Amino acid sequence: MNAQQATQQVLFDRQLIERYNQSGPRYTSYPTAPHLHEAFGVREFRDEVLRTAAEEPQRPLSLYVHIPFCDTVCYYCACNKIVTPDRSRAARYLQSLLREVALQGELFGRQRPVLQLHLGGGTPTYLESDQLHQLMDALHHHFRLVDDQEGEYGIEVDPREMPVGSISRLRQLGFNRLSIGVQDLDPAVQKAVNRVQPLALNRRVVEEARAAGFPSINLDLIYGLPLQSERSFLQTLQQVVETLDPDRLAVFNYAHLPQYFMPQRRVDPQQLPAPEEKLRILESTIRFLTDAGYLYIGMDHFAKPNDELAVAIRQGILHRNFQGYTTHGDCDLIGMGSSSISQIGRIYAQNEKEVEPYYQRVDQGELAVFRGLLLNEDDLIRREVIMRLICDFQLDRAAIERRFHLSFADTFQSEMSDMQRMIEEGLLEEEGEILRVKPAGRLLIRNICMVFDWYLRNAQQKKSFSKTI
Repeated sequence: MNAQQATQQVLFDRQLIERYNQSGPRYTSYPTAPHLHEAFGVREFRDEVLRTAAEEPQRPLSLYVHIPFCDTVCYYCACNKIVTPDRSRAARYLQSLLREVALQGELFGRQRPVLQLHLGGGTPTYLESDQLHQLMDALHHHFRLVDDQEGEYGIEVDPREMPVGSISRLRQLGFNRLSIGVQDLDPAVQKAVNRVQPLALNRRVVEEARAAGFPSINLDLIYGLPLQSERSFLQTLQQVVETLDPDRLAVFNYAHLPQYFMPQRRVDPQQLPAPEEKLRILESTIRFLTDAGYLYIGMDHFAKPNDELAVAIRQGILHRNFQGYTTHGDCDLIGMGSSSISQIGRIYAQNEKEVEPYYQRVDQGELAVFRGLLLNEDDLIRREVIMRLICDFQLDRAAIERRFHLSFADTFQSEMSDMQRMIEEGLLEEEGEILRVKPAGRLLIRNICMVFDWYLRNAQQKKSFSKTI
């Protein structure tokens, strides 16, 4: 085991996991998205864009574009989406999306380089090739997209939507990162969640991506699905690693919340693995992937040592936002499309969630922002604390004091008893001013971050979250 693998080592402590396995945020933002409110609108969004542009006119950008359509429904899905085989609906959506691209481009200007671009969904490849070409042309026209060496431009793909030759066309459009939804390779599990996707199909898409020159390929898997077992999921992992050989993996925990997500009502709860079996799946997944040479990045993510996420950890620049872990924390994030969320300076801003209100706003020449949040000073402090813990597995308290001109002990006096308990229980350790997450605490990083969440501590939570493990 090399030094970096030791730094990312995870200890599966079943007793601690059972004690701490409660509901909590995933911290793709702090404060979390449920705290966005409709008193914040387009004016506040524009004010912050102008303020940050005046302070840092060359600050780079990250663009996220949401494509909400899917051809068929996956029963586990909790995404904002429209399931329809009627492809003409995508043409209507694209018209409004192109208008929004123009509006945002006018506001931000072309002087700021776009270092990251990501198309998510839904299923971005629901759009036909010429429609994707239109979208990329518009992004090139209204923003300063950079060359292949500077930019990380990714797209999520469903192999069932990818005929032969379509992967190479994505590469020609400028994408150099591919994220492939796999979820599970067991035919019985695939049938139970209505996503039949054979290994041969996944292999063909991955091989085409390698041949087309994609330097980075991510695969998404889900554990906790119906009919899964420790043995069956290990077989999936073995096939994934030996046959598909991804650069990184996201292994998500399935949260069964049918009261919030209608497709999940089609999942037979009797077929879900029992909590004990689910923990065994997670434990064996971590052991298998780390033995296979992948580093545990944190929060469901694994990567090869030469992947950008692993490099970012070594350089201390790993970041987390509404898209999950990312390598460019210095970017302002512009979300475009229905339901997408922007993060600009001190604000979060979300577009209309449903497509009809989104169309109405954009077609009238307005930005589609319908709610948001202006972070106060305490929010900014706690956001940085949570960011460093969830990305670095450690916190330099002296650095926080210098950056925000405060006394850490005084600012977090209410949190000290919880931190001390976690130190005594082996989740954390202190080394001078460094608060470090121990191997037994890394799977429980959400729980550690929750200690610093003012909204949770003060009973201002607005949503039921998934379990932390």
